[in-house]
Amino acid sequence: MRTLCPALANKTYFNYGGQGPLPTPSLQAITASWQRIQELGPFTGAVWPFVEQETARVRQALAALCDVGPHRIALTENVTSGCVLPLWGLPWSPGDELLLSDCEHPGVVAACQELARREGLEIRWLPVLELCTTHGQNALDAAVLAGLEQALTPQTKLVALSHLLWNSGSVMPITAVAARLKQQPNQPWLLVDAAQSMGAIPVEEAAAAADIYAFTGHKWCCGPEGLGGVALSERLLEQAQPTLIGWRSLRHEASAGSSFHSDARRFEVATSCVPLCSGLATSLELLAAQGTAAQRLERIQAGSRRLWQGLQTLEGVNTLLPEPPPAGLVSFTLAGRSSAAVVERLGEQGLWIRRLDDPDCLRACTHVTTTEAEIDMLLDALRALA
Repeated sequence: MRTLCPALANKTYFNYGGQGPLPTPSLQAITASWQRIQELGPFTGAVWPFVEQETARVRQALAALCDVGPHRIALTENVTSGCVLPLWGLPWSPGDELLLSDCEHPGVVAACQELARREGLEIRWLPVLELCTTHGQNALDAAVLAGLEQALTPQTKLVALSHLLWNSGSVMPITAVAARLKQQPNQPWLLVDAAQSMGAIPVEEAAAAADIYAFTGHKWCCGPEGLGGVALSERLLEQAQPTLIGWRSLRHEASAGSSFHSDARRFEVATSCVPLCSGLATSLELLAAQGTAAQRLERIQAGSRRLWQGLQTLEGVNTLLPEPPPAGLVSFTLAGRSSAAVVERLGEQGLWIRRLDDPDCLRACTHVTTTEAEIDMLLDALRALA
């Protein structure tokens, strides 16, 4: 797959958590889809079967990855819209509490803060980051569940917890959290930001257990930007109402008097880019050809372990996690160096990593396309800076 990605031909790339490279076959599928639509006519009777074919193709592929029925998958533009559209459609009452981990992405946090302002809700915080920096993955699961136990109140209406944390690189025990929430008398909703997990780790158990499991295709799935999805629980489909409404939300698109779709499509809005479906479906097929999700994770972990272990040998470098990461995100600090300056210096050498703000650190990502030689090049460059 590495040889199929032009973006990897002239640089050493460690920013899969920001955006993955688009393989040439996926780009060709997008172009071919545009071409086919124009040949059929962009708004003719002949084009709709093709449109339905391509949207169904990607919806079914995503449903299979999430181990849910296609009726539980809504196609969205990105993770944020996948989180926000169903979140704002849930029934709320003044005084309800939203429990957010302190590792959530600003996009999700901001959406919850505005929802709380409008609906008279309270936001409470679940401390997770410090646990990640002091516990190994096995002990971390128990610590997170213990923290959740202390943080839950009778007013807790929703818990927001990412599957694979974008800053520390830790994996959260989503299925265990979901099981615990079901024991609460009011059974709080579980919203999961899956931006970093889809395409990087097996997600089927977590996606099937969460109420909102929102992901994108442009990171670890190596698809085009502008297309993602969200897996929704059956109970959410029964209770949540559409928020941003358009013709795709309706059972009969030509009638404003139509009822909404009974499935996840009620959270789809209006016209979107069908060729992106062709591109993402192709990227997912290319990833599947690299092995199962578990097999791919083994390769990802081998790379992140090599990087983490190499970082332990560098003076002034501290990794956020006390043991090799459970997936492909490796976060660390370099003493005496501005994180922004480190990213700039490495970029001048064709080595691309990312700086994060909270906490202030550097992040490098390894994927199935990352080679040992690339990891060693990054370590050598960091050693020179240190």
